Amino acid sequence: MAHRRTNLLFLLCALCCALSAIAGKSYYDILQVPRGAQDEQIKRAYRKLALKYHPDKNPGNEEANKRFAEINNAYEVLSDSEKRNIYDRYGEEGLKQHAASGGGRGGGGMNIQDIFSQFFGGGQMEEEETISKGDDVIVDLDASLEDLYMGGSLKVWREKNILKPAPGKRRCNCRNEVYHKQIGPGMFQQMTEQVCEQCANVKYEREGYFVTVDIEKGMQDGQEVVFYEDGEPIIDGEPGDLKFRIRTEPHDLFIREGNDLHTTVTITLVQALVGFEKTIKHLDDHLVDISTKAITKPKEVRKFKGEGMPLHFSTKKGDLYVKFEVLFPTSLTEDQKEKIKAVFA
Repeated sequence: MAHRRTNLLFLLCALCCALSAIAGKSYYDILQVPRGAQDEQIKRAYRKLALKYHPDKNPGNEEANKRFAEINNAYEVLSDSEKRNIYDRYGEEGLKQHAASGGGRGGGGMNIQDIFSQFFGGGQMEEEETISKGDDVIVDLDASLEDLYMGGSLKVWREKNILKPAPGKRRCNCRNEVYHKQIGPGMFQQMTEQVCEQCANVKYEREGYFVTVDIEKGMQDGQEVVFYEDGEPIIDGEPGDLKFRIRTEPHDLFIREGNDLHTTVTITLVQALVGFEKTIKHLDDHLVDISTKAITKPKEVRKFKGEGMPLHFSTKKGDLYVKFEVLFPTSLTEDQKEKIKAVFA
């Protein structure tokens, strides 16, 4: 009776673990492979995703770093037959219990960079060489200074070639195979022959759709928003990437230089001499007080700290530089001249 009760508890525990694994995002989902994927398929998926989300390709992107860690953790488990078998049967909780019992380190015991380095043969980023890739598409995208200051999004119409099934078969997955041919007693010649498979035929069709491009606060000219594998397709290969290269639109009031803003304000000669009260409406409509009681010289520049552009992935901001142009009167009456002389005498 006790034995049956123990078995029942074990089965309930296993069921809970399995349900827990189903409820969350599975390692197979993370690597974008089916549960019955072969080892080579898992390796290819890992290589592709690890290169895509590697921190070197996504500096400062916390979401990409998180994905990179998930991808490595999933690969560590699914590339190990023992761990994969435990995960398939009992989920992540089963891996933890296996590790706790001294049977291994579970999903996450190995350093992420160690996994990447072992797989790619070194610590440096390597580009995929064995799989052909379509052309990248680079689009210059004009972003308003307001969007670059506050963040925003733009909808862009995109047209590209799409691979569609077509009638017939085609040669594919071609490779060179080496064999030996006997040309005499004890004499062999090495021969190379190209061998291809037969694949379903495909054709290109043009399709269009809207792409939403998110503009992040503080992005600089030349920075790119990348849509991986949304570039030009290629038969028997991976599509290229679609890259939107940020370019700042001219603004009526402000000129951007790096993280700083520059603007010019015109004041009268009287204001230049006795001071003035004045505000500037900023890009998010808040008012910047540029008033002064001091004398303002023509073309004088004053700095307003922290009123420039936000730094990308930072809470800091650049500065605002205001250059003052003094508007002189075009003429003076004799009476005005005498009064000015009296003031400055």
